[in-house]
Amino acid sequence: MKTLGRLRLAVAVISIIYILIPLLVVIPASFTSANYPSFPAQGFSFMWYTKILERPEFIEALGNSAKFAFMAALFSVIFGTLGAIAIAKYEIPGKSYITTLLTAPLSVPQLVLGIALLIYFTPMMLAGTPTGFLIAHIIICIPYVIRLVLTGLSGFDYNLERAATILGANPLVVFWKVTLPLIRPAIISGGLFAFLTSFDNVTVSLFMVSSTMRTLPLEIFSHMQDAYDPLIASVSSLVIFISVILILILEKLQGVGKAFGGPSS
Repeated sequence: MKTLGRLRLAVAVISIIYILIPLLVVIPASFTSANYPSFPAQGFSFMWYTKILERPEFIEALGNSAKFAFMAALFSVIFGTLGAIAIAKYEIPGKSYITTLLTAPLSVPQLVLGIALLIYFTPMMLAGTPTGFLIAHIIICIPYVIRLVLTGLSGFDYNLERAATILGANPLVVFWKVTLPLIRPAIISGGLFAFLTSFDNVTVSLFMVSSTMRTLPLEIFSHMQDAYDPLIASVSSLVIFISVILILILEKLQGVGKAFGGPSS
């Protein structure tokens, strides 16, 4: 058993290192003072971060990414929270199938999902429109909210709701004053994951975006087709920093492992 445990630990460590290697290359390369990508970085400078401010297309793309990510997270939190509460509290016919359907985007390859959404949205005149883009992002974000809120509801004491009802509170007051505060960390965690999922999505966005609407990941992808310079490393590092900050907030609120049903520390 000890050998098996050590083997699992070794595999986990190797996997984490493998995942982190791109970060360990991109972030130092973004501080280079050279005019070409290099690792280790040639000198140390913030010049490539300041150059981001000189590229209006990246600023506009960052604004688009933040706007759509916020809206996708907001709608995902509303629909996902209500859906998770309904699944957890009520005996719905075919509950397991409904849960599987709502969380299916977590397991379906995003390339397949992007093609499917494009085929489905084209006859509806939604492909290549901001509305279609937002709906597509909501579809891929809702499963995270449902999963996290269901985890938050797994240890929920429904006697608190019954007590509030006995004391005369109507269902809306019970939800607002009792249920919502108790599952708020799970809701915020789901919203953060939804925001991150939408913010740095490339695959689905590539099928849904129009020529006049660009997001930051797609702008990075487009820029790399023409040239590869340290500017890309600085923009990518900026996305990494934003993601890390949000993950730290999630860890502070609920704990990443606990959020996905793991043991709490």
